[in-house]
Amino acid sequence: MIQKLIARYKQMRTLSYLRQTYQCSYAFVGMGQHSLTNLYPILHYLGVPLKYICVTSERKARLIEKKFHNVKGTTTLDEMLNDKTVKGVFVAASPSAHFPIASQVLRNGKSLFIEKPPCRTAAELDALITLQRQYASPVAMVGLQKRYAPAVQLLQKRLRAERLNSYDLHYLTGAYPEGNALTELFIHPLDLVCHLFGKPGIIACRKIAPSSYLLMLQHQNIVGTLELSTAYTWAAAEESLKVCTTSGIYRLSQTDSLTYEPIPSTLFGLPLEKVRPWKKTFEYLYTRNNFSPILSNNQIHSQGFFNEIQSFVDTIEGKRTDIKTNLTSLADTFHLMEELWAMRTLTSH
Repeated sequence: MIQKLIARYKQMRTLSYLRQTYQCSYAFVGMGQHSLTNLYPILHYLGVPLKYICVTSERKARLIEKKFHNVKGTTTLDEMLNDKTVKGVFVAASPSAHFPIASQVLRNGKSLFIEKPPCRTAAELDALITLQRQYASPVAMVGLQKRYAPAVQLLQKRLRAERLNSYDLHYLTGAYPEGNALTELFIHPLDLVCHLFGKPGIIACRKIAPSSYLLMLQHQNIVGTLELSTAYTWAAAEESLKVCTTSGIYRLSQTDSLTYEPIPSTLFGLPLEKVRPWKKTFEYLYTRNNFSPILSNNQIHSQGFFNEIQSFVDTIEGKRTDIKTNLTSLADTFHLMEELWAMRTLTSH
Protein backbone atom coordinates (compact mmCIF):
# COMPACT_ATOMS: atom_id res chain seq x y z
CA MET A 1 0.00 0.00 0.00
CA ILE A 2 2.72 2.45 0.98
CA GLN A 3 4.63 1.71 -2.24
CA LYS A 4 1.55 2.58 -4.31
CA LEU A 5 1.18 5.89 -2.47
CA ILE A 6 4.84 6.72 -3.05
CA ALA A 7 4.58 5.83 -6.74
CA ARG A 8 1.43 7.92 -7.09
CA TYR A 9 3.10 10.91 -5.43
CA LYS A 10 6.13 10.65 -7.73
CA GLN A 11 3.90 10.42 -10.79
CA MET A 12 1.91 13.48 -9.73
CA ARG A 13 5.14 15.41 -9.19
CA THR A 14 6.44 14.45 -12.64
CA LEU A 15 3.16 15.31 -14.36
CA SER A 16 3.08 18.67 -12.61
CA TYR A 17 6.53 19.48 -13.96
CA LEU A 18 5.65 18.37 -17.50
CA ARG A 19 2.46 20.46 -17.53
CA GLN A 20 4.44 23.59 -16.76
CA THR A 21 4.98 24.94 -20.25
CA TYR A 22 5.58 28.38 -21.75
CA GLN A 23 4.16 29.59 -25.05
CA CYS A 24 5.87 32.95 -25.61
CA SER A 25 9.31 33.45 -27.14
CA TYR A 26 12.20 35.04 -25.24
CA ALA A 27 15.61 36.52 -25.98
CA PHE A 28 18.79 36.78 -23.93
CA VAL A 29 21.51 39.43 -24.10
CA GLY A 30 24.88 38.26 -22.79
CA MET A 31 26.73 35.04 -22.16
CA GLY A 32 29.08 35.61 -19.23
CA GLN A 33 29.97 33.33 -16.36
CA HIS A 34 27.02 34.43 -14.24
CA SER A 35 24.56 33.73 -17.04
CA LEU A 36 26.01 30.31 -17.82
CA THR A 37 26.19 29.27 -14.16
CA ASN A 38 22.99 30.67 -12.68
CA LEU A 39 20.49 31.75 -15.32
CA TYR A 40 20.68 29.51 -18.39
CA PRO A 41 20.29 26.30 -16.30
CA ILE A 42 17.03 27.67 -14.88
CA LEU A 43 15.69 28.55 -18.32
CA HIS A 44 16.55 25.03 -19.50
CA TYR A 45 14.89 23.40 -16.47
CA LEU A 46 11.71 25.45 -16.89
CA GLY A 47 11.65 24.91 -20.65
CA VAL A 48 11.57 28.63 -21.45
CA PRO A 49 11.65 28.99 -25.28
CA LEU A 50 14.74 31.06 -26.09
CA LYS A 51 14.60 32.29 -29.67
CA TYR A 52 17.65 34.61 -29.68
CA ILE A 53 20.91 35.03 -27.81
CA CYS A 54 22.64 38.35 -28.47
CA VAL A 55 26.42 38.51 -27.99
CA THR A 56 29.26 40.82 -28.96
CA SER A 57 30.96 38.86 -31.75
CA GLU A 58 29.99 36.95 -34.88
CA ARG A 59 32.17 34.05 -33.79
CA LYS A 60 30.20 33.65 -30.57
CA ALA A 61 26.94 33.94 -32.47
CA ARG A 62 27.91 31.08 -34.81
CA LEU A 63 29.01 28.89 -31.90
CA ILE A 64 25.73 29.56 -30.10
CA GLU A 65 23.76 28.14 -33.03
CA LYS A 66 25.87 24.98 -32.90
CA LYS A 67 25.56 24.66 -29.12
CA PHE A 68 21.87 25.48 -28.66
CA HIS A 69 19.26 23.96 -30.94
CA ASN A 70 16.54 26.27 -32.30
CA VAL A 71 18.33 29.37 -30.93
CA LYS A 72 19.57 32.10 -33.25
CA GLY A 73 22.83 33.80 -32.37
CA THR A 74 22.95 37.50 -33.20
CA THR A 75 25.14 40.52 -32.60
CA THR A 76 22.42 43.15 -32.97
CA LEU A 77 19.61 44.01 -30.58
CA ASP A 78 17.37 45.25 -33.39
CA GLU A 79 16.95 41.80 -34.91
CA MET A 80 15.33 40.33 -31.81
CA LEU A 81 13.58 43.50 -30.66
CA ASN A 82 11.83 43.81 -34.03
CA ASP A 83 10.51 40.25 -33.68
CA LYS A 84 6.94 40.63 -32.39
CA THR A 85 6.89 37.03 -31.12
CA VAL A 86 9.55 37.88 -28.51
CA LYS A 87 7.71 38.98 -25.38
CA GLY A 88 10.52 39.03 -22.79
CA VAL A 89 14.21 39.87 -22.86
CA PHE A 90 16.81 38.79 -20.31
CA VAL A 91 19.83 41.10 -20.00
CA ALA A 92 23.04 40.05 -18.24
CA ALA A 93 25.75 41.98 -20.03
CA SER A 94 28.52 44.29 -18.84
CA PRO A 95 27.11 46.55 -16.08
CA SER A 96 28.18 49.65 -18.00
CA ALA A 97 25.97 48.54 -20.91
CA HIS A 98 22.86 47.76 -18.86
CA PHE A 99 21.21 51.18 -18.94
CA PRO A 100 21.37 51.72 -22.74
CA ILE A 101 20.28 48.13 -23.43
CA ALA A 102 17.43 48.34 -20.92
CA SER A 103 16.31 51.63 -22.44
CA GLN A 104 16.22 50.11 -25.91
CA VAL A 105 14.27 47.05 -24.73
CA LEU A 106 11.67 49.20 -22.96
CA ARG A 107 11.29 51.52 -25.96
CA ASN A 108 10.22 48.46 -27.93
CA GLY A 109 7.55 47.60 -25.38
CA LYS A 110 9.16 44.28 -24.43
CA SER A 111 9.17 42.90 -20.90
CA LEU A 112 12.59 43.23 -19.30
CA PHE A 113 14.58 41.17 -16.83
CA ILE A 114 17.91 42.85 -16.20
CA GLU A 115 20.68 41.83 -13.86
CA LYS A 116 21.94 44.30 -11.29
CA PRO A 117 22.80 47.06 -11.57
CA PRO A 118 20.17 48.13 -14.13
CA CYS A 119 21.80 51.57 -14.19
CA ARG A 120 24.27 53.72 -12.26
CA THR A 121 22.20 56.52 -10.74
CA ALA A 122 18.77 57.30 -9.33
CA ALA A 123 18.19 59.63 -12.27
CA GLU A 124 18.79 56.79 -14.71
CA LEU A 125 16.44 54.58 -12.69
CA ASP A 126 13.74 57.25 -12.99
CA ALA A 127 14.38 57.36 -16.73
CA LEU A 128 13.81 53.60 -17.02
CA ILE A 129 10.60 53.87 -15.00
CA THR A 130 9.39 56.60 -17.35
CA LEU A 131 10.23 54.49 -20.41
CA GLN A 132 8.32 51.51 -19.03
CA ARG A 133 5.23 53.64 -18.50
CA GLN A 134 5.57 55.50 -21.79
CA TYR A 135 5.96 52.38 -23.96
CA ALA A 136 3.74 50.09 -21.84
CA SER A 137 6.28 47.38 -21.15
CA PRO A 138 4.28 44.80 -19.15
CA VAL A 139 7.09 43.73 -16.80
CA ALA A 140 10.41 45.36 -15.88
CA MET A 141 12.33 43.74 -13.06
CA VAL A 142 15.88 43.65 -11.73
CA GLY A 143 17.89 40.57 -10.76
CA LEU A 144 18.32 41.24 -7.06
CA GLN A 145 17.70 37.62 -6.22
CA LYS A 146 17.93 37.81 -2.43
CA ARG A 147 14.41 39.22 -2.27
CA TYR A 148 13.25 35.90 -3.74
CA ALA A 149 15.33 33.66 -1.45
CA PRO A 150 13.10 31.41 0.71
CA ALA A 151 15.02 32.31 3.90
CA VAL A 152 14.66 36.05 3.24
CA GLN A 153 10.94 35.73 2.52
CA LEU A 154 10.46 33.77 5.75
CA LEU A 155 12.48 36.31 7.75
CA GLN A 156 10.44 39.18 6.33
CA LYS A 157 7.21 37.42 7.29
CA ARG A 158 8.44 36.80 10.84
CA LEU A 159 9.67 40.38 11.31
CA ARG A 160 6.27 41.81 10.42
CA ALA A 161 4.98 40.36 13.70
CA GLU A 162 7.94 41.55 15.80
CA ARG A 163 8.94 44.71 17.61
CA LEU A 164 12.35 45.54 16.19
CA ASN A 165 15.40 46.80 18.08
CA SER A 166 18.50 46.67 15.89
CA TYR A 167 20.35 44.73 13.22
CA ASP A 168 23.96 43.98 12.39
CA LEU A 169 25.03 43.05 8.84
CA HIS A 170 28.43 41.94 7.53
CA TYR A 171 29.18 41.61 3.81
CA LEU A 172 32.85 40.70 3.43
CA THR A 173 34.54 39.56 0.21
CA GLY A 174 37.93 39.61 -1.47
CA ALA A 175 39.24 42.27 -3.82
CA TYR A 176 37.04 43.35 -6.73
CA PRO A 177 39.25 45.09 -9.31
CA GLU A 178 37.00 44.31 -12.28
CA GLY A 179 34.21 46.72 -11.45
CA ASN A 180 32.46 49.11 -9.06
CA ALA A 181 32.08 47.35 -5.71
CA LEU A 182 29.36 49.73 -4.54
CA THR A 183 26.96 49.28 -7.46
CA GLU A 184 27.86 45.69 -8.36
CA LEU A 185 28.49 44.02 -4.96
CA PHE A 186 27.28 46.20 -2.08
CA ILE A 187 23.98 46.76 -3.86
CA HIS A 188 22.96 43.32 -2.56
CA PRO A 189 23.19 43.99 1.20
CA LEU A 190 22.00 47.58 0.81
CA ASP A 191 18.96 46.43 -1.13
CA LEU A 192 18.32 43.67 1.42
CA VAL A 193 18.05 46.09 4.35
CA CYS A 194 15.87 48.46 2.32
CA HIS A 195 13.63 45.52 1.41
CA LEU A 196 13.37 44.23 4.99
CA PHE A 197 13.26 47.47 6.97
CA GLY A 198 12.18 50.25 4.62
CA LYS A 199 13.69 53.59 3.66
CA PRO A 200 16.97 54.30 5.50
CA GLY A 201 18.78 57.41 6.55
CA ILE A 202 22.52 57.49 7.15
CA ILE A 203 23.38 58.26 10.78
CA ALA A 204 27.11 57.68 10.35
CA CYS A 205 29.47 56.53 7.62
CA ARG A 206 33.18 55.88 7.60
CA LYS A 207 35.13 54.74 4.57
CA ILE A 208 37.93 52.69 6.12
CA ALA A 209 39.57 51.49 2.89
CA PRO A 210 39.16 52.10 -0.87
CA SER A 211 36.14 49.77 -0.97
CA SER A 212 35.26 49.25 2.69
CA TYR A 213 32.50 51.03 4.62
CA LEU A 214 31.21 51.05 8.16
CA LEU A 215 27.64 52.37 8.29
CA MET A 216 24.90 53.11 10.76
CA LEU A 217 21.43 53.42 9.26
CA GLN A 218 18.14 54.60 10.74
CA HIS A 219 14.93 53.09 9.38
CA GLN A 220 11.45 53.89 10.64
CA ASN A 221 11.38 51.16 13.31
CA ILE A 222 14.96 49.96 13.62
CA VAL A 223 18.61 51.04 13.67
CA GLY A 224 21.31 48.98 11.98
CA THR A 225 25.06 48.78 11.50
CA LEU A 226 26.74 47.43 8.38
CA GLU A 227 30.28 46.46 7.43
CA LEU A 228 30.71 46.31 3.66
CA SER A 229 34.18 45.38 2.51
CA THR A 230 36.26 43.83 -0.26
CA ALA A 231 39.35 43.69 1.99
CA TYR A 232 38.90 40.05 3.02
CA THR A 233 38.78 36.85 0.94
CA TRP A 234 36.57 35.20 -1.66
CA ALA A 235 37.47 31.73 -0.38
CA ALA A 236 35.65 32.42 2.89
CA ALA A 237 33.38 35.30 1.92
CA GLU A 238 30.80 36.18 4.54
CA GLU A 239 27.30 37.57 4.38
CA SER A 240 25.50 37.48 7.71
CA LEU A 241 22.59 39.37 9.23
CA LYS A 242 21.55 39.45 12.89
CA VAL A 243 18.23 41.07 13.76
CA CYS A 244 17.44 41.75 17.42
CA THR A 245 13.78 42.01 18.44
CA THR A 246 12.06 42.30 21.81
CA SER A 247 11.30 38.57 21.74
CA GLY A 248 14.53 37.13 20.36
CA ILE A 249 17.35 37.18 17.83
CA TYR A 250 17.18 36.12 14.18
CA ARG A 251 20.36 35.10 12.36
CA LEU A 252 20.54 34.79 8.59
CA SER A 253 23.72 33.18 7.25
CA GLN A 254 24.15 33.78 3.52
CA THR A 255 20.75 32.56 2.34
CA ASP A 256 21.41 29.01 3.51
CA SER A 257 20.12 29.14 7.07
CA LEU A 258 17.81 31.17 9.27
CA THR A 259 17.66 30.62 13.03
CA TYR A 260 15.74 32.15 15.90
CA GLU A 261 16.95 32.37 19.50
CA PRO A 262 14.29 33.43 22.04
CA ILE A 263 15.28 35.85 24.78
CA PRO A 264 14.95 34.62 28.40
CA SER A 265 11.82 35.86 30.14
CA THR A 266 11.73 38.36 32.99
CA LEU A 267 9.40 38.98 35.92
CA PHE A 268 8.87 42.67 36.79
CA GLY A 269 12.15 43.38 35.07
CA LEU A 270 14.05 40.67 36.95
CA PRO A 271 15.94 38.16 34.75
CA LEU A 272 14.54 34.73 35.64
CA GLU A 273 17.63 33.08 34.17
CA LYS A 274 19.49 34.23 37.29
CA VAL A 275 16.95 32.52 39.50
CA ARG A 276 16.60 29.23 37.69
CA PRO A 277 18.67 27.55 34.97
CA TRP A 278 17.96 28.76 31.45
CA LYS A 279 18.35 26.27 28.67
CA LYS A 280 19.50 28.14 25.61
CA THR A 281 17.58 27.07 22.52
CA PHE A 282 17.78 27.69 18.78
CA GLU A 283 14.94 27.22 16.34
CA TYR A 284 16.01 26.39 12.80
CA LEU A 285 13.45 28.19 10.67
CA TYR A 286 15.20 27.37 7.38
CA THR A 287 18.27 25.40 6.41
CA ARG A 288 19.51 24.16 3.06
CA ASN A 289 19.96 20.39 3.07
CA ASN A 290 23.32 19.63 1.47
CA PHE A 291 22.67 15.88 1.46
CA SER A 292 19.65 15.58 -0.81
CA PRO A 293 20.38 17.08 -4.28
CA ILE A 294 16.84 18.16 -5.15
CA LEU A 295 15.80 21.53 -6.56
CA SER A 296 14.92 23.16 -3.24
CA ASN A 297 18.37 22.29 -1.84
CA ASN A 298 20.27 23.69 -4.82
CA GLN A 299 21.97 27.04 -4.21
CA ILE A 300 20.35 28.38 -7.37
CA HIS A 301 17.06 27.94 -5.52
CA SER A 302 18.11 28.90 -1.98
CA GLN A 303 19.74 32.12 -3.22
CA GLY A 304 16.58 33.14 -5.07
CA PHE A 305 17.72 32.85 -8.70
CA PHE A 306 15.12 30.20 -9.58
CA ASN A 307 12.18 32.03 -8.04
CA GLU A 308 13.02 35.36 -9.69
CA ILE A 309 13.31 33.84 -13.18
CA GLN A 310 10.12 31.83 -12.73
CA SER A 311 8.27 34.91 -11.46
CA PHE A 312 9.32 36.85 -14.56
CA VAL A 313 8.19 34.30 -17.15
CA ASP A 314 5.06 33.32 -15.21
CA THR A 315 3.95 36.95 -15.03
CA ILE A 316 4.49 37.49 -18.75
CA GLU A 317 2.41 34.41 -19.53
CA GLY A 318 -0.39 35.45 -17.19
CA LYS A 319 0.14 32.71 -14.62
CA ARG A 320 0.79 34.93 -11.61
CA THR A 321 2.09 38.30 -10.46
CA ASP A 322 4.87 38.00 -7.93
CA ILE A 323 7.41 40.63 -8.90
CA LYS A 324 9.40 41.79 -5.85
CA THR A 325 12.03 43.78 -7.76
CA ASN A 326 10.20 46.08 -10.13
CA LEU A 327 12.00 49.29 -11.00
CA THR A 328 10.05 51.53 -8.63
CA SER A 329 10.84 49.27 -5.65
CA LEU A 330 14.56 50.08 -6.01
CA ALA A 331 14.28 53.83 -5.40
CA ASP A 332 15.41 53.66 -1.76
CA THR A 333 18.33 51.41 -2.66
CA PHE A 334 19.63 53.78 -5.34
CA HIS A 335 19.24 56.89 -3.21
CA LEU A 336 21.22 55.16 -0.46
CA MET A 337 23.99 54.17 -2.88
CA GLU A 338 24.17 57.74 -4.19
CA GLU A 339 24.59 59.06 -0.65
CA LEU A 340 27.43 56.60 -0.08
CA TRP A 341 29.03 57.49 -3.40
CA ALA A 342 28.97 61.15 -2.39
CA MET A 343 30.92 60.17 0.72
CA ARG A 344 33.60 58.32 -1.25
CA THR A 345 36.20 60.96 -0.39
CA LEU A 346 36.07 60.09 3.34
CA THR A 347 39.47 58.88 4.44
CA SER A 348 40.44 56.17 6.90
CA HIS A 349 40.61 57.25 10.51
